[in-house]
Amino acid sequence: MSVRHPARTARFALGLALVAVPLVLALVGPLFAGEPGPRGASLTLGGEHRLGTDFVGRDVWQQVLHGGRPVVLTALAATALSYLVAVPVGLFGALTHHRWLEEALMRPLDVLLAVPSLLMILLAATVFSPGAVGLALLVALVNVPDAARLVRAAAAEVAARPAVEALRMQGESWWRMAVGYVGRSMVRTLAADAGTRLTGVLYLVATAAFLGVGVAPDAADWAVMVDRNRTGLFVQPWAVVVPALLIVGLTTGTNLLFDAALARGGGRAARPSRRTLPGPRDTGIRTGKEAHL
Repeated sequence: MSVRHPARTARFALGLALVAVPLVLALVGPLFAGEPGPRGASLTLGGEHRLGTDFVGRDVWQQVLHGGRPVVLTALAATALSYLVAVPVGLFGALTHHRWLEEALMRPLDVLLAVPSLLMILLAATVFSPGAVGLALLVALVNVPDAARLVRAAAAEVAARPAVEALRMQGESWWRMAVGYVGRSMVRTLAADAGTRLTGVLYLVATAAFLGVGVAPDAADWAVMVDRNRTGLFVQPWAVVVPALLIVGLTTGTNLLFDAALARGGGRAARPSRRTLPGPRDTGIRTGKEAHL
């Protein structure tokens, strides 16, 4: 019988609510934004615009509906790309028998870790002007070293188990060992890291857009809205507060959802099933009836 945990349920419900609002606005918001109307006076409240106008006189609500898709899609793409590179690199580093090959693979990543992520993005932006795709690639690149080291550390612990050596002795393929056994054993570790990493990627994408990297200065983007309208915060607060709250809600809700999911999975794992409980024969203890047999 499953045991309900009110705190865990409340955490999951809160996380789902915080994530649902910005995700819905980002994915379907542009479908309901409509055609842009005539621009009014900059940084005004009320009137025919429900949330007022932004720094160039555009409707803030329309900009909110249009501005979530670039941030959310870029962050999701960058997170997926970083794992797509980091997981094979980390698994190979943990499972290889050649020490020199592991060093040649992992030490350059340590050098990249010494450089701040935002600094690398800004340096790359001075060489070329990245669009949304370029920004996703840059953010993924700066996340690969840390993700690869985490994967390598988690995989090395699993790779030291006798089961992996037994698979080697049986002549199993590297793919079966790395993905079929080691990879499956570290799913919870990757899931725990994914929530935190997605949060960091969202903030990195938003900060890059805030600094004008990868987006136009007047683009419909939540981070750009915060940057360009911040000087008029006390005149027109909605142009800054609404997109900022959507970004914070998305990042906070993502972490709450991952925490609740991991806690629920851990609770299931902690409860042994009746099939796994040892019987008298398993423990070596015989009952009186068995002794006569």
